[in-house]
Formats: sequence, structure tokens, C-alpha cells
Amino acid sequence: MPRIDAAKLRNVALLSHSGAGKTSLCEALLFHTKVISRMGRVEDGNTVSDYEPEEAKRRASIQTTLIPVSWDGYKANFLDTPGYDDFLSEVVCGLRAVESGVILVAAQSGVDVGTERSWRMCDEQGLPRMFLVNKMDRENANFSRCVTDIQASFGKKCVAFQLPIGAAQGFKGVVSVVRPPANVPAELAAEFKAARERLVEAVAETDDTLADKFLVGEELTAQEVINGARAAILQGKLVPILACSAVQGSGVPELLEMVKEFLPSPKEGRKPTLKGVGKPDASFDANPDGPLAAQVFKTTADPFVGKLSIFRVYRGTLKSNSEAWNSVRNQSERVGQLYIPRGKSQDNVPEVVAGDIGAIGKLTATATGDTLCARDQQVTFEPIAIPTGYYSVAVSPAGKADLDKMSSSLSRIVEEDPSLRVTRDAGTNETLLTGLGDAQIDVALDRIRRKFGADLKSRLPKVPYRETISRTTQVEYRHKKQSGGHGQYGHVLLRLEPAARDQGFEFTSEIVGGRVPKEYLPSVEKGVVKGMEEGSLAGFPMVDIKAVIYDGSYHDVDSNGISFEIAGNQALRKGVSQATPILLEPIVKLMVTVPESNTGDVMSDLNGKRGRILGMTPQGGFTTIEAEVPQAEVRRYSQDLRSLTQGRGSYRLQFDHYEPVPPNIEPRVIEEAKRAREAEKV
Repeated sequence: MPRIDAAKLRNVALLSHSGAGKTSLCEALLFHTKVISRMGRVEDGNTVSDYEPEEAKRRASIQTTLIPVSWDGYKANFLDTPGYDDFLSEVVCGLRAVESGVILVAAQSGVDVGTERSWRMCDEQGLPRMFLVNKMDRENANFSRCVTDIQASFGKKCVAFQLPIGAAQGFKGVVSVVRPPANVPAELAAEFKAARERLVEAVAETDDTLADKFLVGEELTAQEVINGARAAILQGKLVPILACSAVQGSGVPELLEMVKEFLPSPKEGRKPTLKGVGKPDASFDANPDGPLAAQVFKTTADPFVGKLSIFRVYRGTLKSNSEAWNSVRNQSERVGQLYIPRGKSQDNVPEVVAGDIGAIGKLTATATGDTLCARDQQVTFEPIAIPTGYYSVAVSPAGKADLDKMSSSLSRIVEEDPSLRVTRDAGTNETLLTGLGDAQIDVALDRIRRKFGADLKSRLPKVPYRETISRTTQVEYRHKKQSGGHGQYGHVLLRLEPAARDQGFEFTSEIVGGRVPKEYLPSVEKGVVKGMEEGSLAGFPMVDIKAVIYDGSYHDVDSNGISFEIAGNQALRKGVSQATPILLEPIVKLMVTVPESNTGDVMSDLNGKRGRILGMTPQGGFTTIEAEVPQAEVRRYSQDLRSLTQGRGSYRLQFDHYEPVPPNIEPRVIEEAKRAREAEKV
């Protein structure tokens, strides 16, 4: 296989709202380049890029898939990314490996939430992009309306580079505005003339020399328009709008030509950023003969190969059966056979050169975001900023056979999807799986069941309520037991006082005159601490209590440590019931960023969740709302916010403090806790 020249490579992310047709486009690209002889259908679950059973079941992409195609001596690595918000981390990781993006828009619906998100992410990454109005064969498809919608949302720099032929009578293909054909269809003549004038004007606006020529009335040559358009696209000053029907294959050859001619190669595109530098390193020129520098941007658990690490080479050449240095882990990695993945299939290759994307199986320590490089010329790329999720479920094994597999399967699924986190809640003794939303969690559990053979149940996490006392009380307890020989005797008088919120537990002694020997005081404290593990109201742990032993007595023969431990424990239990115990609930600090038009709805919803609005900060059409909300009210907030904002909102939360549960809610919490404890005993 001849080595591909980086100048003839294109790495392109396909981005869109869910359902715009990215996967169908990949089928059309593979069919047009004769990689496959028959196009699959998303509805039939037989497409190349949506090969996971979970994708076939949902009829939607849930992971980023590499689709390489070759034509006319060129190669393009298309990344089919998910359109659903819960799988945003797949998009973020995929964007690290490309130089450009194609944003798909459904011809019937126009700009959607996912379109806005895709544009914003390309902006953040500084990626040149194109719009592709797909599904032009569908009823109610309207290219002109989509162009107007795109320009209204993203500006006049978005310009039609193609016009659809026969859209009203049935989509038949496209005519290029940037490379005018010899004969324009008669029905398009007026529309084509206006589109060509708009394109020439837009190109002239991006270049001073062309602008001067345009303003004095000189006509720009065809080549000047093409060269100016390409330069403007690479600089982000111009965004082409194209048209196609992926299921028909119409417009697909023209898309490939646009990708080849107007999108950047690895030599021209953005350069990688080294860790700690903060700006792209211009020295990375996709030189295949330089020292190796590559980054892993995706990890999968392949049932045949095992762990599969998908990487992008920025410099040098990675060869099969060699070694590479992981500069993040400071560890050498043995590189076995290299692959070029295409959906679930993998083609063996002897090497992967600068600018290209490949995969390695069975790396020992390498994870998503790690850098592979030459040991004698080490570099470390900026780590990938994985989105943080706040939607948690408690997971538990479905049966005894799953118990041993649970820990290892959770760690492996987190390795595959780094936006998932596994933690142990010390307050509730639950194992929590946290991600971006319920769909992501459901898919992760399905994968664990299928790939690792562990059946895990999930439920909403318990709220880690606490109990405390609200007034000071004094209590006495005497433990006395005689059973022949040495007996047991311990006598304590405790004063229980409410401590400051979040102060925890404090034990002090005011014993004078040796009424209770010093060697027994640690036993009293131990008994009190044990008693605080389970409160009297609903069995939640007790906090924020100061216990003071101020008197007591002992027996020279019968007193011992265990006697005073029991006395301390029972004195606490007795005293708590007299000190007006109350429930405490965790309060989280919530930061919600939403479009200004949704601010009122979100604030109203937070008020209904017993939240306290602390402040609002408007910026760039969005408002960030800061609030304190009981944790019990926001366990499903990812779904609530998505519903309120049609997916345009985002949020962050973190534990802040504990507060008393309102009196009208406390009885319900206590009753639910008692029912749960009884159910666990069954």
C-alpha cells in the first residue's frame, strides 16, 4: 500500500442534531467510493458506522466511528459523531482529531439545537466548516428556507456554494455556484445569477485586494473566486452551504470534491497544542519522517481485539510491531499490529503516517487523551477536556454471579467512555455511576451486560440525609450487669449540645476528682460514636453534636472498657430522643446556563424545587443562574433542564452544605426511609 501524502489527506467531523442523516451520508460516501456494494439503512440496523447492537436498537449513533474513504488519489477520514447530547464526549474527543467539520441540516426542519451546538463547538476549536442541507428528497424540503435560517442564526458569511436541481418536482442533484457549469438549467437561471453574485461579493469581502477590484467594478476571474473562497474558508471567514440527499446519493460526489478542494489538509489545518503551552505549536507540519507524536482520542473494548486505542498521528510514522513512549504515563508501550478501522471492520496496515488516523490493540496503560511519542524526543499534547456529567444512578449486581464482575466491568466501561465516573458514596454505601444523562447510563449498562457479562441494576441514588439535635439535654445511663464472678459496671452522665452546622462531632470531658478514670473515657467516646451511626428518627447517621461527659461513677472490680462503651452508647440514644432530633438534607450549589428566553421558565422550575436564587449573570444571549437547591430535588435535573430549554441549557452542581428538612416534608422522608429499611430486610 503506497504511503499517503498528508497534502492529500482530509480529516472531517460530521456534526449535526440527531436524525439529520450523518450515518446515511457515511453509507453514501462508502458506496460512491466502491468500498461497499450496497447501502445499508439506519432503520434496518445494517449500516457500517452504527454497528453496535445498542445503536441498531436505538436507530441512532451513540459513539464516534471512523469512516475512511479514498478517491482520485485522495483520502478522507470522516468521523460519524453522535447527535444526542448524552454522548457529547464522543463529539469532543472526535473534534480533537480533525481539521474541519461538515454540519448537516435536515432540509425539512432547518437549524436545530444540535446545529447550534455543532457550530459553537467548531468555533471553540477554530475549525473551518461547511453546512450540508441533507434529505433534499423529502417532502417539505426547502433549500432556500434552510439557507435563510442558517444565515439568520450564524451570519451572512454562510453562503450557498450549490443550488438544488428540481427540488420542487423531486430532487435530481446540484449545480455548483463556485464552479459554474457551461449550461445552467433554465428554471434555475435567475436564482443561480443571484447566488453567483452573492458568492462573488462574499469572497471579495474577505480579501482587501479582491475587494478593491470588486468595488471599482472589475469582474473577478473564476480562479480568483475559487482561490479567494478557499482562503476565506480556511480562515473561517466564509462557510459554504451545500445540498444533497444521502439516501439517493445525489450531491455526494460533489461533496467529496468540495472536501478535496476547499477543506484543509493536515499540513494546512490547525496545529496541536502542547500541554502547558496554551497555543498551537506551529512546528507540527505533518512530516512523516519526523519524531513520532500521536494522540489517542478514543478507546473501545473490541470483542475480538480486546482494548482498541484509536489515535491521530501529528508527526512521524507509527509502525506495526514497534515501541512507543507514553509521555503521560511515563511508560513504554509495545505496539503490535496497526489497523485502519472502518466501522466494526479493521484493515491491517504496516504503518500510520503523519496526518492519518489508525488504531492499536491491547495497549497496556494508554487511555483516551494520552500522547504516544518517541522516547528520545518526548512531547505531551494538551489533554482532551472531557465534559463533566452530573446525572447519577446507584448500580448494584442483579445476582451473586454478577458481584465479582461488577467492579472490573465498571472500570472498563469508564476506560471506554471517560465522561462516565464511578464513585462510592460513603454516606449511603452505594456505588454511583455518573454521566451526562439517562440515555448514556442506559447504553453503558447495556454494554456492560453484552461485553463483560455483568448484569447490573440501576436506581435513583439515595439522598444522604443526616440527623442531629436541636436543643441541649442532659442524660444519665448506668450499665450494670452481674452474671457470677466479675460483672459489668459503667455509669455516665452526658450533656448533648447542638454543634454548628457542618462542624461534625466533638467529644469532651468535664470529669473532675476521678469520678470516671481517664482510661475509660476513650471507651465512652467510642460508644457515643457508634450510637451516632444510626439516628432515632429514620436511621440516618447523626452529625453536628457535641457530647460532654461531666459525671459518672465506676466499680473497682466490675468496671471495664466495654461497660463504659455500652453506657456511652445507650446514654446517647436516650439523650437524642429528648433533644428534639431533626432531619438534615444536603443542599447543592447549582449553576445553570440557559438562553435568555428560557430564564423565566428555569427560575420558576427552581422555585418549585425549593431552590433559592442567589444571582443571575447575563452574557452573550445566555443567562447563568446561581441557586441553592436540595439534592433530593435535582437527581433528575438533566432531563428537567433538557425539557425546559429544548436541550439548549447546561448546568453544573456540587455539594454545598446541610440544612434542616422543612417540617412539612420531614414526615414523608422518615416514612420512605422506614419502608426502604424494611424492604432491605426482606
